[in-house]
Amino acid sequence: MKLADISISTNEEINLISNMSTMLKAGIPIIEVIDSLLEDSKGHLKIVLETLRADLMQGKRIYTSFSKFPKIFDSVTINLIRASEEAGTLDVSLEDLKINIQKQMEFNDQIRGAMIYPVFIIFVFFSVMIVILIVVIPKISTVFSSLGATLPLPTQIMITASNFLLKNTLEAVTSAVLITAFILYMIRKQKKFLIRMLLSLPVISKLGKEIDIARFTRSLYLLLNSGLPIGSALALAGSVVNKKDVALAIEHSRQVVLAGKNLSEGFKSHKDIFPSMIIKITEAGERSGSLDKSMQDASIYLDYQVSQTLKTVTALIEPVMLVVVGLLIGGMMLAIIAPMYGMISQISNPQ
Repeated sequence: MKLADISISTNEEINLISNMSTMLKAGIPIIEVIDSLLEDSKGHLKIVLETLRADLMQGKRIYTSFSKFPKIFDSVTINLIRASEEAGTLDVSLEDLKINIQKQMEFNDQIRGAMIYPVFIIFVFFSVMIVILIVVIPKISTVFSSLGATLPLPTQIMITASNFLLKNTLEAVTSAVLITAFILYMIRKQKKFLIRMLLSLPVISKLGKEIDIARFTRSLYLLLNSGLPIGSALALAGSVVNKKDVALAIEHSRQVVLAGKNLSEGFKSHKDIFPSMIIKITEAGERSGSLDKSMQDASIYLDYQVSQTLKTVTALIEPVMLVVVGLLIGGMMLAIIAPMYGMISQISNPQ
């Protein structure tokens, strides 16, 4: 396997960064740190540590080794470590980086938790639909056929679908497996594209913007705190966002800074992207000469905003999903009951 294709879990990444930070703060030489971590490592993490040790023995920097593993360490992480190595503050930057990764994991857990309910409801709906088509419809269709009843279109569609599933079970199962495999493949290979599509949905769009700004401000704080120039820091921090309009607003703000103006001026020209509170925090940081700390404050404020918006979105999704699934299952049951009611009416009131 190529080094560029290797990945490790988020927990492994946090443990690696945390252990390195703790041991470096204790004054342990970096080679001894890596040797200590190698004793208990296995799998892909062991490959990462072995590559890091080999590079260090050749006089290379840590960021050079980390750049060989793009699926583990993003550009912000690599440049943060590079700047901290040059400034001699690697242990401090690693501690900040650990906190950043933990925040990202919390974000992902919150989003994953919000998605569990809709996925469960969809699974229940398809399960009920398959049971109706395979168990209920064949018995009902036999009765309809024997009576020669004229059936409404929805009922005919359900009977046709039921007959197809019963006569082509193997093909239907194979198609379902292939479709599922294709969806999983797209999620893995086109993850960023799918995320952008999801974030373009009306209700989720606001949440996506807030998540992007929170990630941007947190990354900008880390990069500025490590001593990176603001122009480079903005370029790198802008690479962590998913929504295109947010990325364009960040790039415009970077151009404003490169032109010799304040970052807050760039934010002001995109008030639809950057909340007024973030602009005020940025202005305060520029006046006091502590822009990095202001970005940290901004990220903390946005973390709270994201949590509140996520609760709102979740609260909206649950009843909507229940109503939609209820209508779909109710429609299926109505397609079965309506012709039966019609036949009973004909029997009760013969001409």
